[in-house]
Amino acid sequence: MRIGELAKAAGVSSRALRYYEEQRLIIPDRSPSGQRHYSQESIDRVRWIQALYAAGLSSTTIADLFPGTVTGLTAASVVDRLTDVRRRIDAQVSDLLATRDRLDALIDTAIAPHEGCRPPATPTR
Repeated sequence: MRIGELAKAAGVSSRALRYYEEQRLIIPDRSPSGQRHYSQESIDRVRWIQALYAAGLSSTTIADLFPGTVTGLTAASVVDRLTDVRRRIDAQVSDLLATRDRLDALIDTAIAPHEGCRPPATPTR
């Protein structure tokens, strides 16, 4: 598939794909005329890159990580960085769950107010 097709399928811009290529995160095949061609697997790879960016990883860390996804070997320094990112994500998940619980309580109260509580009086003229 060509760059526009991959961009649409993965939900990113062509500009993002060119940046990923500059950072060596994706490496397309090239036609004799120089056009980029991507495999179907590139869609999953781009989505994975997006998820890693959303998790706070830099392009350098992602580039360091990718060889390990193929070989199964990852440098200790990359493992340390990934472990730190995982801890940060765990903290974010905990914060989000606490926020969700508070929202649930507000929703429950709005749906079924506590007995004995009266709505505010409407002003009369």
